[in-house]
Amino acid sequence: MTQQAASTSAGAPPAQNGTLGGLTVRPTGNALGAIVTGVDLSRPIDGAIAQALRQAWQQHLVLLFPGQSLQPGAFLRAAEIFGKPQEGANRRYIRAAGVAQDDDYPEIMLNTNLGPDGQPTRENDGLGSLEVVWHSDNSYIEQPPIGSMLYALEAPSDSGHTSFANQYLAWERLPEDLRQEINGLWAKHDASRNSAGLLRPGIALPTRPEEVPGPFHPLVIRNPENGRRALYLGRRRAFPSQFIAGLPLARSEALLDQLWAAATDASLTWTHRWTPGDVLVWDNRYCLHHRTLIDEKQRRVMWRTQFQGQPLLADAARRDPHATLDENLLK
Repeated sequence: MTQQAASTSAGAPPAQNGTLGGLTVRPTGNALGAIVTGVDLSRPIDGAIAQALRQAWQQHLVLLFPGQSLQPGAFLRAAEIFGKPQEGANRRYIRAAGVAQDDDYPEIMLNTNLGPDGQPTRENDGLGSLEVVWHSDNSYIEQPPIGSMLYALEAPSDSGHTSFANQYLAWERLPEDLRQEINGLWAKHDASRNSAGLLRPGIALPTRPEEVPGPFHPLVIRNPENGRRALYLGRRRAFPSQFIAGLPLARSEALLDQLWAAATDASLTWTHRWTPGDVLVWDNRYCLHHRTLIDEKQRRVMWRTQFQGQPLLADAARRDPHATLDENLLK
């Protein structure tokens, strides 16, 4: 389904459709996502509109604001509708590598495929033009951001698309016996490599599971506001990477294969094809996202910020709070 067709295929709930100063929220018609018009994010947003946007964000998980024209200050002010902007955890790795950064707006990360010469390139100090695997932003820290916001200054029309997957539905569609098996289990979230698979500066590539850096997070989390449960998988790179605490290697790998396949099933997704001026805001806890390869001959320049994290709410008590690796995992 094309973005235009999706935007008109299903009407929004009456309370969200044209009732507040021209604000219109149209669901994409897919498993998540909505297109918001009638809002100029370069201008201050009044309280009623801001509240309606937060409600739409919770309902749809991803909001698209097309046709925006923003300066850095306005970009951050718009982000404050959804959360407190914060510096991305990946900036510290870039800083450790000695790469100069613009610190006038430390909460804004430049997400680009340009090299030091200002030309498009395959690899740079970030994600470059590489494909970016399904992931949640910064899941490799103790309190991952609750959401992220991305603004397109320059974007190719035929590559670098961003897809999202609804993790509420991923959980709800799992077989009951599998849900019972995983609820209360925690998984390691690998900090060694970024979402394009590149080793982070200053980090050694792990060769054994116990060498994988990063925190443990619950496989099943719950939204404290609406009570819905969701899978929380974060990201998974080539082994050794993510593993489930307290399980033998074979069962951990088999479960992760099954869960990742379920979490990224096409029926749970919506794909956005970028146009300059687009702003996307997504919930980082209850959906995953993925980026396709970028044409290395075309420029892609975006601003990104994220919203300050909160402790993830596990749906069930951790079965063994002291478990890290099962002894069989090392065999």
